[in-house]
Amino acid sequence: MNPIEHPRAAQTFHFVRADYDAATARAALVYRFDDGPELVETIRFAEAALAIPEGREAAFAAALRLLHLIAGISYYKAAVPERIAVAGVPLDAAFAHLLDDIYLHGLGEFAHRNGLDLRGRIRFPHDAHAAAAAPRLGLPRRTLVPIGGGKDSLVTVELLRAAREPMTATWVGRSPLIAACVERSGLPALNIDRQISPLLFEMNRHGAWNGHIPVTAINSAILVCAAVLHGFDAIAFSNERSASSANLVHDGFAVNHQWSKGIDFERAFRTHVATRVAADLDYFSALRPLSELAVTRLFAPLAQYHDVFSSCNRNFRILGDQPAERWCGHCPKCHFVFLALSPFLPKTRLVAIFGRNLLDDGALAADFDALLEVGAHKPFECVGEGRESRAALAALAERAEWREDALVARFRERILPMLEGRDLDLAALTTADGPHFLPPRLARIFDALR
Repeated sequence: MNPIEHPRAAQTFHFVRADYDAATARAALVYRFDDGPELVETIRFAEAALAIPEGREAAFAAALRLLHLIAGISYYKAAVPERIAVAGVPLDAAFAHLLDDIYLHGLGEFAHRNGLDLRGRIRFPHDAHAAAAAPRLGLPRRTLVPIGGGKDSLVTVELLRAAREPMTATWVGRSPLIAACVERSGLPALNIDRQISPLLFEMNRHGAWNGHIPVTAINSAILVCAAVLHGFDAIAFSNERSASSANLVHDGFAVNHQWSKGIDFERAFRTHVATRVAADLDYFSALRPLSELAVTRLFAPLAQYHDVFSSCNRNFRILGDQPAERWCGHCPKCHFVFLALSPFLPKTRLVAIFGRNLLDDGALAADFDALLEVGAHKPFECVGEGRESRAALAALAERAEWREDALVARFRERILPMLEGRDLDLAALTTADGPHFLPPRLARIFDALR
């Protein structure tokens, strides 16, 4: 039976091989279901030839294998077969358990939406051998900063710029919106291209399982390869502490849309990189001590980015036409970013950015209730915690320019009385607090927020 035409009948998912062609600076990641055709994903790390630097061959091989195994999640989910087979040197137990966690938690939303329980089903094969410790590579002192097109990574750019951090902006894919943000930053740029196997889309047309995957985990592995190839000793993502909060708990399992942006993934991934790839390659989130509200507070004064940034996910779809506007005004990301910025920007300025006042549209009441986590769970999007949305609306309810808008008035009259005694302190949510992995040289970048 052809697994491309009958994807849910597949029994085994094979990690076949991962190759790198220095002449074209391209990696090929190869997968297969059962005895079906190979699914080949390609990653382009440079516009021209790019050799693996002398002395970094073993580190790059380890990085490429990490990428191969993590990126396979895009394909594995099409069938979620019972058996996983990994070609080449057997995995050690710690590596296999890392992958088990990434697949189980990274596919948490996918499984929940499809009525699947993947606990006990995902088991990467391994043996009892111990992995060798990674050496120091003597990587140059400079940082890769992934740019996503939204507010968070631009805040990171300016925080690190103020700290005189040598850095290069990087992004995966061909988004012109992200390219515009990178250009506006004035930083050196590194664009990496990722091409998913077209057979995956063919499987989707034949009824494959489909849904959310942990893109940040995949991009993290891509950038580890890039750091070894191009010579960077740090990768600074822009994931805030709110990302560690689950959307809901179902049958004892915490489902978090942003799991690969959370601190549990960051801790496990950075440990693997430092011990199995390069001892002097640091992976961390520059914004981990911050809430979403704290990030928007820092972003509000960065007027140079207000006309180019967008957090609207409809701008970043793999297939289909892109929206004509940077903000659709209908998705949870648009709603949350509008709300989170509203305490920190003049109303006229915020409305000009979005093209309309989203808080004066009564038809959006149910959507904002979900952000508040009132009668609904937090949307499956990269949005802040319900307490952040509640604190933002409570602040607006006290301000003359906002308090009569439809959703603010509704909150003040119907919802606020139910929240009596809840923590609605906006100031408390805009400080830097909590665990993080910032290197000592960047430990003081949030002093103004403390």
